[in-house]
Amino acid sequence: MPINFVQELQWRGLLHDQMPDTESFLLSAPAKGYIGFDPTADSLHIGSLVQIIILMHFQKAGHTPIVLVGGATGMIGDPSGKSDERNLLDQQTLEKNCNGIQTQLEQFLNFDSSIKNPAMVVNNYDWMKSYTLIDFSRDIGKHLTVNYMMAKESVKKRLGADSKVGMSFTEFTYQLLQGYDFLHLYNTLDCKLQMGGSDQWGNITTGTELIRRKEGGKAYALTCPLIKKADGSKFGKTEEGNVWLDKSRTSPYKFYQFWLNTSDEDALSYIKIFTFLSQEIIEAKIKEHEQAPHLRLLQKTIAEEVTTLVHGKEAYVKAVEASQILFGKATSEALQRLDSQIFLEIFEGVPQAEVSRNLLDEGLDMVAALVSETSFLSSNGEARRAMKENAISVNQSKVDQNYILGNKDLIADQYILLRRGKKNYFILKFSS
Repeated sequence: MPINFVQELQWRGLLHDQMPDTESFLLSAPAKGYIGFDPTADSLHIGSLVQIIILMHFQKAGHTPIVLVGGATGMIGDPSGKSDERNLLDQQTLEKNCNGIQTQLEQFLNFDSSIKNPAMVVNNYDWMKSYTLIDFSRDIGKHLTVNYMMAKESVKKRLGADSKVGMSFTEFTYQLLQGYDFLHLYNTLDCKLQMGGSDQWGNITTGTELIRRKEGGKAYALTCPLIKKADGSKFGKTEEGNVWLDKSRTSPYKFYQFWLNTSDEDALSYIKIFTFLSQEIIEAKIKEHEQAPHLRLLQKTIAEEVTTLVHGKEAYVKAVEASQILFGKATSEALQRLDSQIFLEIFEGVPQAEVSRNLLDEGLDMVAALVSETSFLSSNGEARRAMKENAISVNQSKVDQNYILGNKDLIADQYILLRRGKKNYFILKFSS
């Protein structure tokens, strides 16, 4: 019995709307379906992760997922859900962004040609680059009326009485171009399903209408809800901006922390949306969480599953270790395994002093490290008293005044972490 893709999305809270007969169409035989990604950056963020996960479910159900990278439509900008026009990107930037997105998607979908339903990546620039305006107007534009296009919610919103911006002809044509993408994939790859966020419904149905009018064909549409936090704020945003899938933009540690800090209310939906755990396991974990919410079982489960999915098991383990460091539960060895970026992220805002590497080569005594070289403590006497009271730690390990700092203590070949008491930290940064 084939996996019911629509039902899978439904119980996970990933189904917003669908065209009639979409479910029965997908159950009748393996199908091809696509989702488009506009290359506004060279990395996707966790808002895009919802669409990626839908494609993964689609492939698991035996269907063929097609990723459309909008090398052409990315030059224009989608007006859906936006109050003003997007900045236009040049060709070089778009190409860089397209390549970055394609590389990322390869870690989530199976592109192996030896399987029955390998994933595919296409770029709409390939079929739009030589299409002249005259040809497009004659071949495509004549099949849809301006009245039809004006009735779309994304257009009405921008052209309404409350709009101060309006809409350029460039953006007005976006839905027609996206509609043509669907028509092109319908004709060349026998793709009969387009999926996307609920804000894409107007653009997607333009494609199904174009297929009906031009080819007399039948195509299908399916959308997922736009994910928001329980408090109404935008999902995937932090004070620093987007949470990215690229580890150079958002480190695995910060990525893990984002999911770990999810509210209880959000965790109830996120565990269904962002993990591939079965319904039985999820229901059991929700019950367990409700009995002891202070243990944050759901948040820990989501953080583990999503961090492992995006960054791998090793990165997840390191992120957990890094998190434990903040609570003084990690060993000196774990601390020294950190790279420079994660170390500085954990101890963001901790005062630093730059010290010559030569002093470390010769061996740096603790009193000098605490006072004359750093001013962490105010006097030699205070430093000696603190060490006598067993209040000073180097890299989370207690030391006395006889301890000599050396290269063996370095974190990421550059830092040593001092601590007085439980929470008073100081960083030595060694430069050559």
